[in-house]
Amino acid sequence: MSNFQRRALLATTALATVVASAPAVSAAVTPAIEISGGVTQPVFSYEDAIREHVRVQSPADSDGDGKKDLVRVDIIRPKESGSGLKVPVIMHESPYYDQPGAGFELDHKTYDADGNVTKFPLFYDNYFVPRGYAFVSVDMVGTRLSDGCPTTGGPSDVLGGKAVIDWLNGRASAYDDNGNPVKATWTTGRTGMIGHSYEGSLAIGVAGTGVRGLETIVPLAAPSSWYDMWRANGSLTDFKGGQEWLAKMVDEDPDEKCAAVHQRMNEGSDDDTGDYNAYWHERDYRTGPISNVRNVRASVFPVVGMHDRNVMADQFSQWWSKLPRRVERKVWVTQYGHLDPFWARRDVWVDTLHQWFDHELMGVSNDIMRQPRADVQLGPGRWITQADWPAPTRTTTLRPQRDGSLGRRPSTGTGSYLDTLRTEAAMAGNPDTANPDRLAYLTSPLKDAMRLSGTPSVSLRLKLDKPTANLGVLLVDYGTDTRIHGVDPAGGQGLMLVDGKDCVGKGTADDDGCYLRAADNRVTSGFQVVTRGILDAQNHRSLSRRTPLTPGKLYKITWRMLPQDYEFKAGHRLGLVLTGTNDDITDAEPGTGAKVTVDLAGTSVSLPLVVGASSGR
Repeated sequence: MSNFQRRALLATTALATVVASAPAVSAAVTPAIEISGGVTQPVFSYEDAIREHVRVQSPADSDGDGKKDLVRVDIIRPKESGSGLKVPVIMHESPYYDQPGAGFELDHKTYDADGNVTKFPLFYDNYFVPRGYAFVSVDMVGTRLSDGCPTTGGPSDVLGGKAVIDWLNGRASAYDDNGNPVKATWTTGRTGMIGHSYEGSLAIGVAGTGVRGLETIVPLAAPSSWYDMWRANGSLTDFKGGQEWLAKMVDEDPDEKCAAVHQRMNEGSDDDTGDYNAYWHERDYRTGPISNVRNVRASVFPVVGMHDRNVMADQFSQWWSKLPRRVERKVWVTQYGHLDPFWARRDVWVDTLHQWFDHELMGVSNDIMRQPRADVQLGPGRWITQADWPAPTRTTTLRPQRDGSLGRRPSTGTGSYLDTLRTEAAMAGNPDTANPDRLAYLTSPLKDAMRLSGTPSVSLRLKLDKPTANLGVLLVDYGTDTRIHGVDPAGGQGLMLVDGKDCVGKGTADDDGCYLRAADNRVTSGFQVVTRGILDAQNHRSLSRRTPLTPGKLYKITWRMLPQDYEFKAGHRLGLVLTGTNDDITDAEPGTGAKVTVDLAGTSVSLPLVVGASSGR
């Protein structure tokens, strides 16, 4: 029996009743949300739920047609919701309802003759509407049935979602198909946003406006800075024109409608240099002018895949570290790639999300906030919990040695390699073999397990024979082991489909709420790249301004690698590989051909290592 079925059979615990408005009267007269075992129960009919749609007026005119964009909002809510029962909202705003589809199965909306949705993508409506929530599905500005142009993280993307929150709280206007005003009289206004990738970025962006009524966000593998989606410290990590490409991909309208917007995007993104500028600052939800992490008042529950090469893990770590201390939070840190945890740890995820939304949106007194803040995956089937992320650590500095080892004492001598375009497998493989495109240094076999938790940094003392080079650094675990195949997108982001389906919540003939099952995709390998660091050397002083290096001159360059939480097992060896342009990360950088000469005496890697036992709780 699944956890979902057990929930339906919870026995003999006292029922608590939540009535969101109106004076207390008989439960036979006033519909009630029921709570048992610290969670809401599925007592409302999904089949009989009210389905409707409105168009909310955004403050933005993204396509420049002289009219404010209208944002399409599809709603499903318990038929009892209204004057007798006001309900909170779970909101999923997405650019993907046309292309490529939402979720791992690429779901699309279907509609009845009145234009109301009969099938919503994903499980949120099936599971939460019977428990007394409204589910609101929002077509992002410029996509599906909304007006305007997508701007790939730009102001109109964020402000469209904010307008929906404002409407749910009586501060913005919405209209039906006939142009008549519509008010959200059926809701408490308390809203939680959830979404994966671009969708999760919208949740982060809207939260950074400080909008009131947005009580919590659950961003899954979500960008917090669109510069970091396409750049890594000045080096292009994806193809040129990516901003325009993504805007066109999610918008099925004719290209000419948004041609002027696309031109401004191409000019602003400045793919020729990779520098950070005003265009990217506007799309920075950590410190930007539209959305800023210091304005976040909603609680947050992010999920991050530490081997995500699409939305890399610093998107999470930099935003997480900047959140105001007042913000309540929880996090899952995984060894997967670009995934929604619904596909990785389904029962636990749905149970945890249920408790989270009940606590944050319903005010249910359960123990979700008394549980450890962080769930951390250390390997296949191995999860631990801890008080926060990262774990308490002590910094250990390791230095390359002339003999090819990696130790704690400073060394002397130099090494050199060429900045060429190479894969991580080629650069990390056969570390004892000389290779003109890399330098490799390994520790002795570890006597005890060693856990990395947080963000390493690397310092190189070097000189070039050209004005710049792409500097690459790999931290590698050498030792045969069975691991999550999350480091390679071809490995299914760490998962593979298995037989069977799970039906999550209630369903109808049009929307059964059933989804394929998945399991860990495991691979036995002799090594794994644990994390990496990339830098365009001419951006070593500033991401906004290039400073070409003087050939032959020594420079000390220090920068942060990508964060990670990883356990190196006893008997394994830790490796530091210095190399050039990373072919696994970039589609736009060919390699400069520069010769990089490294002074070992001034070169090191600093690792945040967990103090004491690494097993957690």
